[in-house]
Amino acid sequence: MDPALLCSLQSVRSKNGLLSLLSHFSSTGEILAHTLKAFMELMEHDFVSWETLSAAFIKKIVSYVNMNAMDASVQQLSMSILENMVPSSRVLFELVKKEVTVDRLLTHLQVTNAQLQLKAMALLIALLLAATDAERRDMMEYLREKNIRQFIHKNIIHSSEPLGDEMAHYLYVLQSVSLNLHERRMRTSVDPYSQEQRELLQSLRQSAFESESDAPAGTFSTERRRSLCAKEFRKLGFMNNSNPAEDLRRAPPGLLALDNMVYFSRHTPSAYSRFVLENSSREDKHECPFARSSIQLTLILCEILHVGEPCSETAQAFYPMFFGQDHFFEELFCICIQLVNKTWKEMRATQEDFDKVLQVVREQITRTLSLKPTSLELFKTRVNALNYSEILKLRQTERLHQEETLAVPVLELRERLKPELLELIRQQRLLRLCEGTLFRKISSRRRQDKLWYCRLSPNHKVLHYGDVEEGVHSPPIESLPEKIPVADMKALLVGKECPHTKEKSSGKQNKDVLELAFSIVYDVEEYCLNFVAPTRYEFCLWTDGLNVLLGKEMTSERTQTDLDVLLSMELKLRLLDLENISIPDNPPPRPKAPQQPQLLL
Repeated sequence: MDPALLCSLQSVRSKNGLLSLLSHFSSTGEILAHTLKAFMELMEHDFVSWETLSAAFIKKIVSYVNMNAMDASVQQLSMSILENMVPSSRVLFELVKKEVTVDRLLTHLQVTNAQLQLKAMALLIALLLAATDAERRDMMEYLREKNIRQFIHKNIIHSSEPLGDEMAHYLYVLQSVSLNLHERRMRTSVDPYSQEQRELLQSLRQSAFESESDAPAGTFSTERRRSLCAKEFRKLGFMNNSNPAEDLRRAPPGLLALDNMVYFSRHTPSAYSRFVLENSSREDKHECPFARSSIQLTLILCEILHVGEPCSETAQAFYPMFFGQDHFFEELFCICIQLVNKTWKEMRATQEDFDKVLQVVREQITRTLSLKPTSLELFKTRVNALNYSEILKLRQTERLHQEETLAVPVLELRERLKPELLELIRQQRLLRLCEGTLFRKISSRRRQDKLWYCRLSPNHKVLHYGDVEEGVHSPPIESLPEKIPVADMKALLVGKECPHTKEKSSGKQNKDVLELAFSIVYDVEEYCLNFVAPTRYEFCLWTDGLNVLLGKEMTSERTQTDLDVLLSMELKLRLLDLENISIPDNPPPRPKAPQQPQLLL
């Protein structure tokens, strides 16, 4: 922002003029949009604290969001302002939550304007993150009643328009917040004095068996009844069959495992009965323990889906099928517990193979999830197709791929190829720096609104950078006013060493920002140019490229990955003629020299 304009705005602020102007503004068109944009710029420079804003001003901004006949750009800016207010204080959160209803945000989500839809989602996510656990649970329950997941699955994920990075991040956060609602049950151990929990355990037994233990009182003695119940709990797969609650004392997975078992027994009773009765008829050492498997499977799903972990501020990895099902975690469990039984039979496992079976099941689930199936039905089809024999084939293929480079001559060839391929990677990194990258400035509130661009000159002698407008993806080098000669660069700092991460050390360190931050130290005064890469991939390319300019080794994990891929391709091409021929570890022996050599003239 221009310094003269900042001084003017500061003067306006001293008289509360701008806030008063916005509070009594009557225009609803382009002028209002520009005024709101100017206010956002002012707040970005910390001239006014969010906490000092009056209730009247906030209600005025809210009114723009709640109006039906209102310019879309005004509503977008208004929701951006409210999104910034929400995390600033509890008072502002409660005021915005009261004035902007979830129903209103859902209305904005259903419009065709992609930007308005995006801002509505951003405000909804801000409200969810700022809410208490109880408030968040109530909000998510209300969203479930409004079928928000199905709407997102149909109209946003499967929209004709490509999904942007910001929307992908908001969907990831919504998925994470929803899955984290299971955290309380996951971290709660069974209560031996809880009548409700004892009844749930008994319901599992009663759903599976119609036994004599449920005969009318007086038919059997108490001891006989207790013995029959213990036998049935053993058939259910509890390790402590006399007191099955002891199996659920470990947290995680805690009571979440019990919830999953009860859900499976009530919503798919035929599959539940088949699982239990089928294993009851096997020999003891070959039966798949339902309860023990359910407890371990629940823990595996919690780890894979990151239940109980805080939301990342940059991640975009969400599962499309999550939004196609209300009870996603429970339904996923129902599919996977049947997968456990199927894999157990395929492996012809015994009780000693329990951990091995669950490792295979984890691999089946993670490999299938990596394919990003769009529905649970598609997940079920693919995960069942990935049977134990397929897992063995995949493992064998990967093992052969690794073993093909173990022969001594091949290792020697690898070492000879490395310098040439490393030089190729260096040139690629420098080429990427010449193309340039769009970076975002992160303020003290971690708002990512300001954009700037940096690129290396074609002769690799100067770094050019400067601010750019939204929508500009590859500005010409002449439009970037700031320059740093490569000869003036002194060092490269990454992570916690960077000055712009140390400035934010007063609060909770953002792990994602730390992993993406790097700085260039330049000039005799040792100034710093600070970066936060948009992705880990860009971080690796830039830090590698800058290390090349500084005459240092490339140290990112991406360098090793790229080198491995290039070496693998080059080795396969060079060894193509030796396919199916074993390569000896040692060269063949040299034949003995003839005793009487005959020279032919």
